[in-house]
Amino acid sequence: MTATLLRTAADLHARARTGRRAVVMTMGALHEGHATLIRAARKIAGPDGEVVVTVFVNPLQFGAGEDLDRYPRTLDADVELAGKSGADAVFAPSVDEVYPGGEPQVRISAGPMGERLEGTSRPGHFDGMLTVVAKLLHLTRPDVALYGQKDAQQLALIRRMVRDLNFGVEIVGVPTVREEDGLALSSRNRYLSPAERRTALALSQALFAGRDRHAAQEALHARAHEVPASRARAEALSAIGESRAAADAHAVATTAGGPAAIRAAARLVLDEAARLDPPLRLDYLALVDPSDFTEIGDGFTGEAVLAVAARVGATRLIDNIPLTFGTFGDAS
Repeated sequence: MTATLLRTAADLHARARTGRRAVVMTMGALHEGHATLIRAARKIAGPDGEVVVTVFVNPLQFGAGEDLDRYPRTLDADVELAGKSGADAVFAPSVDEVYPGGEPQVRISAGPMGERLEGTSRPGHFDGMLTVVAKLLHLTRPDVALYGQKDAQQLALIRRMVRDLNFGVEIVGVPTVREEDGLALSSRNRYLSPAERRTALALSQALFAGRDRHAAQEALHARAHEVPASRARAEALSAIGESRAAADAHAVATTAGGPAAIRAAARLVLDEAARLDPPLRLDYLALVDPSDFTEIGDGFTGEAVLAVAARVGATRLIDNIPLTFGTFGDAS
């Protein structure tokens, strides 16, 4: 399948439109993670719908000293990959097309959620991101827009903007795509030297360590939940040789653990990576509620996100995994 390259909104609006339009927004330098988004969009749009991929390196979301000038621009390869993955069109507007007359005077504010984690590290980033997403939603006029879960805070903010400002579009999150060694796919991975890439693996390894700790705690809580505290029950368990296992499960589940233990398991991996050559320089490690990106505490139940950001050499990388906390009272 060959994707049509469009440079102006007028050209995009002139296309005959039937069925649903699904849009995948990117900054280019497409890789398998983007291809996964495009394939998901193709499935949602169906054979009678249309998939549009946007390619636009948005200057508003790059701060001073960030990599705007060196951000990879590979439009010919992007158009080819988009077409092979199922896109009908690639919309690659110029800066003047998106921001006629210069930077916009009126912008979207990300609010308090946009000031946490990535917002703390990159002031103004989310205001710029939401502004361009809002403009591209208006320019492309989709029925549904798809975004990767690797940028979890971005996805949460887009969902909030669409809900709070009554955008008539469905937002779909697509799971993170990883390389065989666990590193999350990113256009910035190409900046890493072989040695830096080995160090960068600590991001996903830390998340997996936290995930494993979480799984163990959930299993222990489930086991403890099954064991009543009555003496009669303990004696009955003892008679069939289960009392020691039950007691061990209850003891571990009720000792120090919870979110703090999950963070500690992940932090241990990151601390070790800080001693490598080249070292990993941690920006943040957080276990948050995805509804507002505040840290969760003991007793939390529901969906959470374990997120990390760090620099290796001159390259800044982010990653996260979702975790589900159970309903076993103490919920860790």
